[in-house]
Amino acid sequence: MSEVNSGERVGGWTRFVTARPRLALLAALVITVLAVFAGSGVADRMGSGGWTAPGAESTYATKALEREFPASQPNLLLLVHSGSASVDDPAVAAEAARLTERLAAEEGVTGVGSYWQGKSPALRSEDGHEALVVARIEGEEKAAGEILDRIAPAYRGEHGPVEVSVGGPVAVQHDMQTIIEEDLLRAELIALPVTLVLLVMVFGSAVAALLPLGVGIVAILGTNAVLRGITEFTDVSVFAQNLTTALGLGLAIDYALFIVRRFREELNAGADTRAAIGTTLRTAGRTVLFSALTVAVSLAAMLVFPQYFLRSFAYAGIAVVLLAAAAALILLPAALMLLGPRVNSLDLRRLLRRRRRATAAVDASTAPGTASGGDTGPGARWGRFAELVMRRAPVFAVLTTVGLVLLGLPFLGVKFGTADHRQLPATAESRVVQEHIQHGFPGNPGGGLEVLAEGPATPAQYEDFRARVAALDGVRRVDGPLTAENTAYFEVLPDGESVGQDAQHLVRDLRAVPAPFDTSVTGTAAALVDSQDAIADRLPWAVGIIAVVTLLLVFLLTGSVLIPLQAVVLNALSLTAMFGAVVWVFQDGHLSGLLAFTSTGDIETTLPVLMFCVAFGLSMDYGVFLLSRIKEEYDRTGEHEHAVTFGLRHTGGLITAAAVILAVVMVAIGTSRVTNTKMLGLGIALAVLMDAMVVRSLLVPAVMKVMGRATWWAPAPLRAFHRRFGLSEGESAPAVSPQSRPAEELPGGAPGDMSDGAPGDVPGGASEEIPEEGGGHGRDKIAADA
Repeated sequence: MSEVNSGERVGGWTRFVTARPRLALLAALVITVLAVFAGSGVADRMGSGGWTAPGAESTYATKALEREFPASQPNLLLLVHSGSASVDDPAVAAEAARLTERLAAEEGVTGVGSYWQGKSPALRSEDGHEALVVARIEGEEKAAGEILDRIAPAYRGEHGPVEVSVGGPVAVQHDMQTIIEEDLLRAELIALPVTLVLLVMVFGSAVAALLPLGVGIVAILGTNAVLRGITEFTDVSVFAQNLTTALGLGLAIDYALFIVRRFREELNAGADTRAAIGTTLRTAGRTVLFSALTVAVSLAAMLVFPQYFLRSFAYAGIAVVLLAAAAALILLPAALMLLGPRVNSLDLRRLLRRRRRATAAVDASTAPGTASGGDTGPGARWGRFAELVMRRAPVFAVLTTVGLVLLGLPFLGVKFGTADHRQLPATAESRVVQEHIQHGFPGNPGGGLEVLAEGPATPAQYEDFRARVAALDGVRRVDGPLTAENTAYFEVLPDGESVGQDAQHLVRDLRAVPAPFDTSVTGTAAALVDSQDAIADRLPWAVGIIAVVTLLLVFLLTGSVLIPLQAVVLNALSLTAMFGAVVWVFQDGHLSGLLAFTSTGDIETTLPVLMFCVAFGLSMDYGVFLLSRIKEEYDRTGEHEHAVTFGLRHTGGLITAAAVILAVVMVAIGTSRVTNTKMLGLGIALAVLMDAMVVRSLLVPAVMKVMGRATWWAPAPLRAFHRRFGLSEGESAPAVSPQSRPAEELPGGAPGDMSDGAPGDVPGGASEEIPEEGGGHGRDKIAADA
């Protein structure tokens, strides 16, 4: 597209979003209120599972067993404790029998059995003081959870000589969902006030600080409404709400920081409100749109996986990213149109800045050779830091790369597992029940594998198959078959852990046993094997989608062939610390006491995929902010090293501030009592901080210095393609030169804060008129400090 056409479209967009600002904000308010009602109760419609592949053999076998042999798949366990008496005591047995009959009469409950009916040793604890009543609640997760809510209070607690606790998979899932909802509310109560304080520190103005929060709230409420609609058609994981909150606040703040800061700069440069908005949308707005696309693509890659746990994060992530970008590009300009210079109102740092200016004036008057208007301020410090890194570029590049690789080494020892009751806090009732069963009952009931046999067969054929299975390595015992018409099932109890490596090998061995009928294997270990296979099958597609689209988008932004490759590689390096920490902390159990979780000795299979997609997208978000400013300055001057210094100087503080704020939100999510949520929040917080403070600050300028002007190389056909279709930040001259306003009237970051400073960061305290130059999309006058 031509530069003129691009400018016309941007100008048209500016006129559109600023024509009726009050009407736009009123419409947004009405839509947001409707979203509140539309999204209410969304958590109640979400599931807490979704780790299994729906088309897998284990999933098919589980559903068939539920249909044909409901007692074989109990998901509700009543742990009956008889106190000092034995479970065989007549009074205890009589009360347990009444509970069993009562449970069997409940609507939606089937396959009810108990120790007292068949005296099965597997349903009686080894000390003789606990025994089980088992049942299956019918229906999918939501329906089963509703039935549990209805019946559990009637069984929990004391009943004559016994005390009953409610557990089983359906109770574990229900407790997980309830705790996540409670923790999410607490995380929001923590994150919002802390975020507001940080925004005030960045912006100074309380009015400007409230704008990003407004964008974030609109994005979060809108996404909840979208998810509520999606639950009408497919399953959605309750864990996705955590991502909605984190990305809704984090990205909204990122985008609003970028836009509000550029708008304030244009005002500082003397432009009127509408012209400032136009320049802001043409520069920062275009970068925000570009960034949102890169993040959305990274999250959309999770749609290729069959597990609805991963797909749910794609639904939530795409919605919240697009809504945050839309709010930043539509509602925020409307609000800025109404506020104008009042965006700087309630400047809480004014007194501090005055004191620092006075101190600086005294220092300047007493320091020999100190020029007024020298290169000072946080932006200048970032510039000097970039120059330092580039002076020793090979050293910084090698040391930083080696350091990141070393931090990621623990991930080489990763062991994949499945989520279980240990995700819950130690006091959760369903976890207590499961641990009593796991450690106190013989054979670990519910920890075995089930083999479904379908097709006509004789008793002799069943017995022959049973003997073949019993002869496999790692088999402790084979029970069955239990038969129905042309169907039977065997229960296989493995040696060792029910989901350990040996159990996973046993699954594959069982599936290879020849039989004169069709067999399907299910159980916890089988579901884990199928989930791993599904992820391994689709992972190349997901990585390929992310890589190809990222390469294309960054090329469109920069016109370089090498910069997109650099962006992908450096982004991947930025994730090494996160993956290493996940294994070192959550798998190996370091810091488990401090962080209050139970190490399971493995990592849930889907979590690394999720964390990669989210963290890679956020890294690209910051990468686009930095590269867009480097590209803009390189187009203007053609000076490579100067452009890198300029880019880091003018975005270093912005990226750091955005990363710190997003990390605060993720750490708030990481305070969850559910281990997977804790891992997600703390892991991504670490990845974001490493990306902003190490990769963007050290590795990017060092690598770009080492590559030199070759950084911008592209073959002639691709250069022509980029001239026609490429996107880049370019801007027209502000309406009034910044020299027309005194420096003291220009609001901006106080020295030492996380903002990128004010136009005073430029030597001399003002921008300069730059004559037009050829080349690229930045052939315009550049304001002092965008």
